[in-house]
Amino acid sequence: MMPADNHTFFTPVTYILTGILGKEESHVWISIPFCLMYIVTLFGNSLLLFIILTEQSLHEPMYLFVSMLAAADLLLSTTAVPKMLAVFWFRAGEISFTSCLIQMFFIHVSFLAESAILLAMAFDRYVAICDPLRYTMILTNSVIGKMGLAVVTRSFCFIFPLIFLVKQLKFCRTNLLPHTYCDYMAITRLACNDITVIFWYGIAMGILVIGLDAVLIALSYGLILRAVFLLPSKDARLKALRTCSSHLCVILMFYTPAFFSYFAHRLGHIIPGYILNLLANLYVLIPPMLNPIIYGMTTKEILKRVIYVFHWWCRGSSLLS
Repeated sequence: MMPADNHTFFTPVTYILTGILGKEESHVWISIPFCLMYIVTLFGNSLLLFIILTEQSLHEPMYLFVSMLAAADLLLSTTAVPKMLAVFWFRAGEISFTSCLIQMFFIHVSFLAESAILLAMAFDRYVAICDPLRYTMILTNSVIGKMGLAVVTRSFCFIFPLIFLVKQLKFCRTNLLPHTYCDYMAITRLACNDITVIFWYGIAMGILVIGLDAVLIALSYGLILRAVFLLPSKDARLKALRTCSSHLCVILMFYTPAFFSYFAHRLGHIIPGYILNLLANLYVLIPPMLNPIIYGMTTKEILKRVIYVFHWWCRGSSLLS
């Protein structure tokens, strides 16, 4: 992109989030399912965290990784959705440039963290099925803590340079941001100076981080399937596959829209803008909403605790009334 004259450059003090362009008359109706999904997300992930942290028997590697995923889901949705609903309900789209950068930082950090957590969970399943006798020796609490620290550090190290590059951009057209939250691709499209570096950094990050995570997860499950089909009995094979079913569902739900959204943005001249916007909105809503439901319904130990919590709550409510 060619730079404009120097005197036309400016650094916006605020941006105006416009919502979904072309669908302004439908904002209130769109906000209803979005709000319901956010409520389910908050309740489901908070309940999942509460159950795992308070139940001693669930302080095992697999459940600790699930709690990390729930925390990342809460961070992702809570960073994006309240402002999104404010835009839909009150047309309160004004956001300072600093707040925009902070929101962008936490959204993308959460996204990369989820990818890394899914990779860690794939490794957990690989060890549990392919080397079960050494499972507790390999995945100790110390190792899990270090993996959690590595997830946060990696996410920060990849996203901080991106935020720095966005902060250096010069703008000369408008401060109207055609989105419901601050996304770096939407902001870079408003820039008037050269965006080659940030463009290729985004592509490299997508390939080196998300792409590599997906390849390593696929490799882990290839080895898992090979080990499963070598098991002597059908019951043992089914039991091993059942332990991976919830994780596989979450992986597909995370990476399928991620890759679709990634390539769709690079074909923005073909796909209408409001479709890209809706996809971006759904991406911060649907996986965080469905993850606790999937783990709650398919993991027997978590489901048992969920039923107990609801039974205790209903019993307490009846005594109060």
